[in-house]
Amino acid sequence: MSTPNTCETCPVHHKANLQKLGLNLDNIDFVLALAGNPNTGKSTVFNNLTGLRQHTGNWPGKTVARAEGAYVYNDRRYKMVDLPGTYSLLSTSTDEEVARNFILFGQPDVTIIVADATRLERNLNLTLQILEITDRAVLCLNMMDETRRSNIEIDVRGLSKELGIPVIPASARRREGMDQLLAAVEEVASGTYVCRPHRIKSHSPKLNRAIANLASKLAVLYPDLPNAQWVALRLLEGDNSIMEAIRSGELGEIGTSVEPAQI
Repeated sequence: MSTPNTCETCPVHHKANLQKLGLNLDNIDFVLALAGNPNTGKSTVFNNLTGLRQHTGNWPGKTVARAEGAYVYNDRRYKMVDLPGTYSLLSTSTDEEVARNFILFGQPDVTIIVADATRLERNLNLTLQILEITDRAVLCLNMMDETRRSNIEIDVRGLSKELGIPVIPASARRREGMDQLLAAVEEVASGTYVCRPHRIKSHSPKLNRAIANLASKLAVLYPDLPNAQWVALRLLEGDNSIMEAIRSGELGEIGTSVEPAQI
């Protein structure tokens, strides 16, 4: 549901971590992440919104390509980062690790999730994972022209209510829904629309206590670490990439202030 918000705390992105990841945030009001499964039309959405204002390169220390762009909407400047297409945030590949770390530690002001509306059930896996680590997201249901052709009906309003975030039907290759997507992103970024994302609540009381205990210890070791409870859960599940980040000291560096990176 939309509720008024003075947005005194906006923007919410973690500036130091984003700079560590190589973003120049000069004259930027909000930072957006663009996430989604491969072959969902994510790049078309990115091109529609940013036009020619794009920059390409690699993620720091990775061979994974990175594209970022910018646009102005209602006199506010937005920087958008096109994350690698991925089916999961559980970090079994470098692409997944890059996408996860950007959303988890960079804390973009809004994460736009692009989903293939013709294969919605498959795409919702990533959507639900993203909603575990951010409460500021918009779901773009792309390829709605294909659903109409296949006589697939989607209850967009019902889906939005269930997920607790704006859901925008679109056909990026026809530029349908782009204006509505821009408006929804602005509402979430500014705090006009307060998301109440669906979260998994099937954890046992014993697991919840273990998560809280470990998260409190992480908060002592890394006081600036975002999403400590999510990191704690991943550690309890044996996430090797998070374990290695702790062993190497990378996790501790994530929450520290750094000088702006030049791109």
